[in-house]
Amino acid sequence: MPSENTSADPADSTVNWISTPITADLLRGALDLERTEHGVLPHRLPAWVRAQYADGQLAMAESQPSGVRLVFRTRATAVELDTLPTKRVYTGAPPRPDGVYELLVDGILAGRGSVRDGNTLTVDMTTGSAELRTGPVGTVRFTGLPGSDGEGKDVEIWLPHNETTELVALRTDAPVEPATDRGRRVWLHHGSSISHGSDAAGPTAIWPALAASLGGVELINLGLGGSALLDPFTARTLRDTPADLISVKIGINVVNADAMRMRAFTPAVHGFLDTIREGHPDTPLLVVSPILCPIHEDTPGPSAPDLAHMSEGRLEFVAMGDPAEKAAGKLTLRVIRDELARIVTQRSKEDPNLHHLDGLRLYGAADFAELPLPDQLHPDAATHRRIGERFAEQVFTAEGAFAAREA
Repeated sequence: MPSENTSADPADSTVNWISTPITADLLRGALDLERTEHGVLPHRLPAWVRAQYADGQLAMAESQPSGVRLVFRTRATAVELDTLPTKRVYTGAPPRPDGVYELLVDGILAGRGSVRDGNTLTVDMTTGSAELRTGPVGTVRFTGLPGSDGEGKDVEIWLPHNETTELVALRTDAPVEPATDRGRRVWLHHGSSISHGSDAAGPTAIWPALAASLGGVELINLGLGGSALLDPFTARTLRDTPADLISVKIGINVVNADAMRMRAFTPAVHGFLDTIREGHPDTPLLVVSPILCPIHEDTPGPSAPDLAHMSEGRLEFVAMGDPAEKAAGKLTLRVIRDELARIVTQRSKEDPNLHHLDGLRLYGAADFAELPLPDQLHPDAATHRRIGERFAEQVFTAEGAFAAREA
């Protein structure tokens, strides 16, 4: 898989490079494209949402292009992409690896690379403060790509799922044109940092991307780290985004943000689903409850970094609530799973296209014993693969909620 990580070096003078403007018709998985000083910035929430609620955590999450990819048709064997990433550093935590760009040729992984340079956002989780240090544009280069016949090949460049990425320039050694629509169904998914891709090995290895590949569908990923909170603007975004299949994974952020109690949670879920149904009255809609997270199975939130482990250079989370608070309506994952199952059972009597998936079928107690959550909250790369494969097996196959139906 030939590729390089470079700073913004001049393009190789031995190659007859062709520059192609980066426009919306070359992007999939983004809902908005903002023009910036350097180029364009893909967003996963529309501009009106960003104006309505300018929360720092949400802004960081939605601007990280999880599931966003450049897609084009070309005969090129060399590709360069100039970008300005924004990397996160957490005070007291181990350094995070550079974000990964993955290039696919006709659906097959053909190259991986990173951009070392860019901006750096340093976050202090104990105080909530953040400091931005600006840096230079960098280049990721893919060479030695397989040739093609006169009709060319489909090339996808999946952007880092965990780095805000401004796209500056695209260069190839052969002309580029937008890829044709392959007629695949579009799967629109919303969830938390787990759906966003926390600690996955790369952008095509986040569990929704794996499931989409196995299910033969086009992914729009609205997994938003720390921000799956039943926000009305997210529901309206789902309502207004064209899709053939929709899933919403609800629960972990509601608990670990200590965002609401049962009195607010149940009407919020109904309202969220009602809004989606305004735009997609008959679309298969799957409600997914939380995967296993032992610290919050019976203990309410909020979650907080374990300061003792941070002093040792390890990032782990602990639950700060008291199990006795459940009597006053505070939420745990076990409570949420039961309530989501009840809500879907109730609503599906009049909505036959509404379905439920227990998150423990994706990752449960036996999985935790084999593949524990490294920081007590987020799955690792191997667990992303397991969740993606299980989701595809249970949802896209003949008896699943997203089974292909004959017209």
